Amino acid sequence: MPTSESDIILIVDDTPTNLAVLSEALTSANYQVAVALDGDTAIEQVAYKPPNLILLDVMMPGIDGFETCRQLKANPETAQIPVIFMTALSDTVDKVKGLSLGAVDYITKPFQQEEVLARVKVHLELYHLNHSLDRQVKERTAELSEALDSLQKAQVQLIQNEKMSSLGQLVAGVAHEINNPVNFIHGNLIHAKEYIADLLELLRLYQENTPDVNPDVQAFAEEIDFEFLKADLPNLVKSMEVGAGRIQGIIKSLKTFSRANETQFESINIHEGIDSTLLILSNRIKAKSFRRDIQVNRVYGDLPLIDCCSGQLNQVFTNILSNAIDALDESASHQPQDWRPCIEIHTAVEGEQASITISNNGATMPAAVQEHLFEPFFTTKPRGKGTGMGLSISHQIITEKHRGQLHCQVEGDRVEFVIQIPIRQAIAPTPRQHQTTSHQTTSH
Repeated sequence: MPTSESDIILIVDDTPTNLAVLSEALTSANYQVAVALDGDTAIEQVAYKPPNLILLDVMMPGIDGFETCRQLKANPETAQIPVIFMTALSDTVDKVKGLSLGAVDYITKPFQQEEVLARVKVHLELYHLNHSLDRQVKERTAELSEALDSLQKAQVQLIQNEKMSSLGQLVAGVAHEINNPVNFIHGNLIHAKEYIADLLELLRLYQENTPDVNPDVQAFAEEIDFEFLKADLPNLVKSMEVGAGRIQGIIKSLKTFSRANETQFESINIHEGIDSTLLILSNRIKAKSFRRDIQVNRVYGDLPLIDCCSGQLNQVFTNILSNAIDALDESASHQPQDWRPCIEIHTAVEGEQASITISNNGATMPAAVQEHLFEPFFTTKPRGKGTGMGLSISHQIITEKHRGQLHCQVEGDRVEFVIQIPIRQAIAPTPRQHQTTSHQTTSH
């Protein structure tokens, strides 16, 4: 608590004798003293250098003590300064009026030095205790607010992680169940293709060495259009083989995405993570009643394997791409008839960092929204449509976990999210994939 040497007391009185008596008594008690001869001067002086306590005479020329007190209490900057009225009046009505204006006490004239010092000491102690209590309440409130905010973040983070983990487990289970029969089909198609080729060759030899064909055989061959079957059967098997191969590719992407609960650093192919996320979101990308299908342009650079947490990075891709689809859905009704919704994904190496830019041609984003975009619980979506934590968690994953940057910028009618992460992290990762080559693709 401050000592008396640091306390400033302002005496407001138009009588020089009263000023001299009070100044001497307070100075002897080691208080710093300031004086003013009228209310207007006192208000100016308080604004310039606020005291810790004011001794205010009631009867003064110009504005009286009551009006001076009213103006001081009406100003938030000076409202908390304790005011003690000094008066020769003993009327109860005047005392009640002064206290109702915010004064804390009265001192009657002629002054008793011991009484003045005792009242001043008590009210200064109360003043400092109130200030200390206010400060402690504010500090405690700030701590509780921060703790609540951290708890809310942690809860949402746990929910998000649990969602991604559950989704990953579900996807992994589906991929595993599909993988076995597809491998069986794909493996047998290789033998089926060889068997069909052998049978067709056998039929060719029969045709060459048996010129006289039984009429029934000839009739059936014409009925089933044998020449067409002979030409189309290899193509049919080939298309089945291609289809099975595509299913195997989808299963591979599902397995890549299913590592959503992995939080350890490993060397991975970023492009496979993006592709697997797009596969999971493919149903949302398809055409809806209110818009055409979303064109997804992937312009992949020559990225090496990147040190990162694959599951968490997939979560970032999911959040940003989901928001992009939401933005395109919301803006569809305001776009011209020939508008084509589009998401573009660019990857490149920039020095020691990998850069991933995800943009969409939905509605532009106001600067006021950009400023708060990565704040926890901030969302522009209707109530119940989002937690406002997706981008906040994504920012945390990129900046804190991966020591990178994530920012948003607006270029014309395009909103871009730019992710930059170091290619190499301080912790040695586990190799996962082979290096990918640069290529450009367009998908729907």
